[in-house]
This record gives sequence, structure tokens and C-alpha cells, in this order.
Amino acid sequence: MSGAPTPDFTLRPAGTGTPAAPAKVPNRAVRPGGELGRPGAPAGTPGQAGPSFSQVLEDVSAPSKAGDLRFSRHALQRVQRRGIPLDPRTLGRLQAGVGRAAEKGSRDSVVLVDGTAFVVSVSNKTVLTAVHQEQMRDQVFTNIDSAVIA
Repeated sequence: MSGAPTPDFTLRPAGTGTPAAPAKVPNRAVRPGGELGRPGAPAGTPGQAGPSFSQVLEDVSAPSKAGDLRFSRHALQRVQRRGIPLDPRTLGRLQAGVGRAAEKGSRDSVVLVDGTAFVVSVSNKTVLTAVHQEQMRDQVFTNIDSAVIA
């Protein structure tokens, strides 16, 4: 789908009645092929070094074997918006940290991996949100019963 047009949003003026000709504004956050990205950011190329966000999204939200972590929609949005890397090494350390929390009987935990805090429902094995080191200043994590440095 590399030649797909960029999706448009229709803007209509406020007021009553139907506008004669609505204005079309391209949504630059959606790249051709439905891939999400920041406006002005270069589109990914087939030879890029890491997986695209859509590939990571498929990997972490696909039905998985028992023991694998899932990411909530909110967590995936935070990961994308904050540019948090989700490479296999990071995911493995996160999973190991959640496993250690589960062994201790934790229900909700903050797992720290390389300067990123992941708030995880240990019992559901679901990442609820992610905060990178730059956004952690003055943050308070509530409703957790443990913290793991992975």
C-alpha cells in the first residue's frame, strides 16, 4: 500500500446548516499505508535499522503464548509519543522484571529499564503506561505495591 493517499479530515465551520464546500486538511501524522508518525518526521524506509511502530504494535498486541506481556492501548500511545525504544533486549528485561515481581506476589509494579519506567499490572501481565527518564521529574506513581529495577 505504498501509493495510498494520505487520509484527510473534513473541517466544517461552526454554526447551523450544512456547509457548501468543506475544507480538506491532510493529516500529516498518518503516513501512506496507514503508518503513524510525527508530523515532519521522515517516513521509514524498508532498509531502516529497527522495526516500525506498526510492527512493534502487532508484536506486542497480538495474541501470545502464556507468560508474554501485553501493552494496553494507552501504553502503546505513550511509547510512540515519547519515542521509547522497544527492542527485544528491552522487552526481555521488562518481562524478567515482571516475572520477579510476580514471584514476590506483587499485583501492580513499576519496572525500571534503562531510564524508562513501565507501570505494569503483574497479575494481568499488561503494561499500563510508560514514562521515559526526561518526563519522570516530579511524577508520582500511585496504586503500585512494588518497584523492580530490571
